Amino acid sequence: MGRLFGTDGIRGTANRHPMTPEVALRVGRAVARLRNADRIAIGQDTRVSGDMITHALCSGICSAGADVELLGVLPTPGIAVLTRAGKAAAGIVVSASHHP
Repeated sequence: MGRLFGTDGIRGTANRHPMTPEVALRVGRAVARLRNADRIAIGQDTRVSGDMITHALCSGICSAGADVELLGVLPTPGIAVLTRAGKAAAGIVVSASHHP
């Protein structure tokens, strides 16, 4: 189960660089291109800013020619399991962190 958890990510305050829709759009496009993806799964937590970031990621992913599978609100391990089970090229978790 340890492989389902990671420490990589982009951290910051919503609507302040780098946690802006513009950056999320670019990240989505880059992930789709780097993974040569046909489909990328995205899940999120319940914070209001999650929808903003998720939809910007979707725009970037789709603009790079990949499809998005929105998993909705799930804990991180659930997103990892569904990403693998659905054979998506990558999984993205949009979540606030309790870490600085």
